[in-house]
Parts: sequence; C-alpha cells; structure tokens
Amino acid sequence: MRAYRAGLVGMLIFAAATLPAWAHHVASGRSADAVGISIPSLSHGQMQVIADNLQAIQDLAARQDPTDLTMRRLQDFVNLQHFACLWGMVPGTLADEASPFNECAHSYLAGAQALLLHLRQMPGGDRSEVDALAKKIELEMLSEDAALVLCRFSDEPFNTNVVIAPRWSEIPLHPPSLATFAALAVLVGGAALPMRRARPAL
Repeated sequence: MRAYRAGLVGMLIFAAATLPAWAHHVASGRSADAVGISIPSLSHGQMQVIADNLQAIQDLAARQDPTDLTMRRLQDFVNLQHFACLWGMVPGTLADEASPFNECAHSYLAGAQALLLHLRQMPGGDRSEVDALAKKIELEMLSEDAALVLCRFSDEPFNTNVVIAPRWSEIPLHPPSLATFAALAVLVGGAALPMRRARPAL
C-alpha cells in the first residue's frame, strides 16, 4: 500500500511539473517538421498484447549486442513515451478510447512493436529469443483477433521526434482519470499535514 501511494504521489508531481510545458505542445504524431524514425500505427486491439509483452521486449533490447542507432532511438522513444504516459497506471489508459491517456499509450506500444521488429532484422547475435517472442505475440494477436479492434487512434503513425503528451485538458471530462487525480491530490494533502504539525513553533 505504501509503494502504491508513493507511486500515485509521484504521478501527481510529474503531472504538475509537466502540465505547463506540454499545455501548448501539439500532442500528435502528425507534425510536418518531424524528422525521425517513422513508427507504424497500432490497432486498439493490439495494444493489450504488446502491453503484456512490453517488459520482455525491453529486456531483449537491453541485452542486444551489438546495438545500432535505430534500436537505441526506438528504445529512447519507448522509455520517454512510457514515462510521459505515467507508465500506463491511470485507469482506462489501454482499454478506454476516451481516456486522455489512450493516444500516448498507442505511441509507446507502437514504438515497442517497432523495436521488436527491428530487433528481428538486426544482424549478428542469436535471434532465437527475439524470433520466439515475436511469434508468441503474433499468435496472441491472432487468437484475440486483435488487429480487428479499432479506435480513433488506430490509424495514427508516430515519429521518434514527436512526444505525445496526455490530453490534460480532457481529464475533467473522463471520470476514471479525474477520480485518479482527485485521489492523488487527497494523498498529497494528507501526506503534507503531518509535516506541518511536526514543524516547531517559532
């Protein structure tokens, strides 16, 4: 419980710190000025399958030797977007198309899929682990008919040079997200009270 509360408090601090910086950011992969690695779109149904295998993909990339620039840029993109999307911890991030965090979840999971596909194509080393994971994911997607489940972000490509921020202005219109941040505010306020009481009188 203590770790969960710490995680929630960390999320609120992150949101408060990044909101001003991202309030004017175009949270879209459609920037005409972007020059980076193009990342194909990911259907809504494929998201959960990639999310279930995200750690395995990242672990494979971390063990890759040798590396190349494309792999490292895709790794950085996935890590940054996962962080920007508050690690997928806000309820509804993956499953709810209306979530203010759904588009940014599409971005880091699409990046993870692109990373896995790139690992399969890289020369050198033992490809057996990469091939096995890729085939596992393919079978899971087929069994779930994942590619057939679409949403408004399913046809959106991404780019490693474009950060997709959560749609902060839509949080008040999405009850699960609003409830999460309201709970965070209560936790932060509750944590601050003992500190105030502990201050010695001047």
